[in-house]
Amino acid sequence: MDPITAQVIQNRLSGIVQEMQTNIFRTGYSTIVRESQDASCMILDRDGNVVGERVILPLHVAALPEVVRAVRAVYKERIFPGDAFITNHPYISGVTHSVDMAVAVPVFVGDDLLGFCASIAHKSDLGGMIPGTGSGNARELFHEGIQFPPVKFMDRNKVVPEVEAILLANSRTPDVVLGDVRGQVGTARLGETRLHDMVARYGLDTVLEAFDYLQQITERRVRNALSKWNDGVFEAEAWVDNDGIDLERQIRYHVRIEKRGDRILFDFSESTDQALGPLNVRPPLVRGCCYYAVIAMIDPELANNGGLARVVETKFRKGSVLDPLFPAPTNSYMASATAVTEAVLQAMNGLVPEKKMSGTGGIGGISIGGSRGDGGFFVQYEIIGSAYGARCDRDGVSGVSVLLNNAKTAPIEILETEFPVRVNCFQLVTDSGGAGQYRGGLGVRREYDILCDRAQLTLRGGKHTRSAFGVDGGEPGKTGACVVNPGTSRERFLPSLFGGYPLEKGDRVRLDKAGGGGMGDPNGRAWQSLVEDVLDGYVSSEAAALHYGANLGELMEAIADWQGKS
Repeated sequence: MDPITAQVIQNRLSGIVQEMQTNIFRTGYSTIVRESQDASCMILDRDGNVVGERVILPLHVAALPEVVRAVRAVYKERIFPGDAFITNHPYISGVTHSVDMAVAVPVFVGDDLLGFCASIAHKSDLGGMIPGTGSGNARELFHEGIQFPPVKFMDRNKVVPEVEAILLANSRTPDVVLGDVRGQVGTARLGETRLHDMVARYGLDTVLEAFDYLQQITERRVRNALSKWNDGVFEAEAWVDNDGIDLERQIRYHVRIEKRGDRILFDFSESTDQALGPLNVRPPLVRGCCYYAVIAMIDPELANNGGLARVVETKFRKGSVLDPLFPAPTNSYMASATAVTEAVLQAMNGLVPEKKMSGTGGIGGISIGGSRGDGGFFVQYEIIGSAYGARCDRDGVSGVSVLLNNAKTAPIEILETEFPVRVNCFQLVTDSGGAGQYRGGLGVRREYDILCDRAQLTLRGGKHTRSAFGVDGGEPGKTGACVVNPGTSRERFLPSLFGGYPLEKGDRVRLDKAGGGGMGDPNGRAWQSLVEDVLDGYVSSEAAALHYGANLGELMEAIADWQGKS
């Protein structure tokens, strides 16, 4: 195929997806879609291979192909123009977790199926044990809300009223959920229109040829890069605090990477048995972690399309936390996926040492939900960033979402406008970044005052007992914490994974996210960088002396000199 035409089509596909992404965020009813942007859009070919993407949440790239294949397997010849399918089932459809709803719309050119426009977006509530659905104490999938296998939400441009009624009847926030689903359908219709325009210009045969060609290009680029890396076997592991049920049992994620020529195998067989709580992850998503790591080591601009699946090989053990048996719960999969990715990146330090990095502060969601007092419910769900660990030549980034999660932290003004809470503080946590020649990024503190009579608190996070690891002599980051009513007689520290903790009006909730790990000997940190850290409040003077070996007198003199000049 003419490479120029292929590149033009690739850019046009990317532009269509970008327009879809903008549309889904602007039409979002929930803060988790509209503000935090926990949603992804894609274009897939008729076989479910990704051909158009502008990735926000990389694991969605691994989930949506499974969604399309499940739709085709269930409906076979009963897929028509004007249809729209929904599903949130992690086992039948490969969806990330059941709080995410996938929408897939087939795109026809005449009688020919061209592909699908699809999206995944987090839902504010789909039933289950607690407001917000995703309980950290869930013991089985059935605790995690209503499960939709692939079903038609629209049949030849007409809404299926029974399906819509079931959706509404199984949510504490039905109007918000329905608004977001309709936004996803409208977004897919927009993509469908743009694909029709593209086919009208280039022809169906050319577009179909480009779909395959673009995947071949990605495959060739990855294999070419792999062939230049040293052959060998590389192993690493990462941990999550607990599974929300057995608080004494830490969950281990082990990877063994075998690289030979232009082939690479990720073997996760030695990971922990499946968790009692909701940390389990389905294999397609683990493969998505591997795709992410490979792209990070080769080129961030590499197209994350179906070509990666042709190269990356994986191996799992049935009944493990990364290949669980139904109906093991999965709603806190992201804590596991982050640990998997950190293990993979650690192991790949041996393959691409110039891109190694220290551990991150992890990710996770917090929700506060309850009754508004007028018969309605509210669910305030947030994804709050932490910190990156130090990199080979620079400090870690502070107060951001890390690795697989590019969602945004919801603005305080939005939360206080839409929910009965007041945000008392939102700040970086001093000394939370691991010391090193390059310092780990700082975690954040978010503190809420509860303004309604009763509510329930849920946390799906990690790194309250396991620190972000340091590299090459760098120190680990500070662990996170969740405290209710800190500094009072009613103070209580909560674990990193739980669901439905009762709150009352006047309670205060403090969430500290963990900091990133450091890299290199702290004594090797540039003096000017350390002085600036203390001036900025990133490192206390006490920590500068304890962890970096700074002379306090010299440090105070340098600070006074800087302040005098400014």
